[in-house]
Amino acid sequence: MFAFGQKVSDYKYISLPSKLETFKEDFGLNNLLTKTLRSKNYTVIPSDKLQWPAEAQSNPCNVLMADIINDSGFLRNKVLVQFKDCNDKVVSSIKGASNIKEYKEGYQDALKQTFVSISPANPTAQPASQVKVQETVTANSTQVVTNSSSSSVDNTALKFSNGKMDLQKIQIDNSQFILVNSNSSSPFATFKATTKSDVFRVKLQNGESTLGYYENGNIIIEMPLSGGEYGKEIFYKK
Repeated sequence: MFAFGQKVSDYKYISLPSKLETFKEDFGLNNLLTKTLRSKNYTVIPSDKLQWPAEAQSNPCNVLMADIINDSGFLRNKVLVQFKDCNDKVVSSIKGASNIKEYKEGYQDALKQTFVSISPANPTAQPASQVKVQETVTANSTQVVTNSSSSSVDNTALKFSNGKMDLQKIQIDNSQFILVNSNSSSPFATFKATTKSDVFRVKLQNGESTLGYYENGNIIIEMPLSGGEYGKEIFYKK
């Protein structure tokens, strides 16, 4: 087993992909890993961030992304269970192998070999510095909500950029805004408020759904990647 700084047990939430990309079929592996993680007091959540609980949505870095990778050789069925953090850094990588040649039984047996290396969940407390930042953001967002409720929609055009494209923020109403590119006839992204302050459900131009949120005045979009993973796209306020 290879571990990198933080431990899997430091986390409460573990997200599993809807599909194991390196296997022709699931072979019951996702279900087996889910049951084992739950027995070790982890909260298993889907890869779709719109289905995450509010606590996980508000801070995606509280979630580990798990994956089961086919690492088989010529004579043995092998799997690699990998856990990555919100920055796509590997927190832990655990190998398992089986001499059983049948795929389903062999893969499941190999997966079971990795379970002994997964410690029960023991989530660590959030660092004080992060807590202070969140308290500041919450205080600021409360002020914004108060101001917006007592006035009409602010139609002041704000500009944001990720370094590759410049987008203009247009407020539709108090609970919805869009980011538009002057070179496109349709919005790059449509943001709709959630019950969590400064966290939005986002509909991208290509029809995909994801999450977005404010961070230090900038707009963050969790951009869908292949394999059910997400990348952090930052649009800086200009």
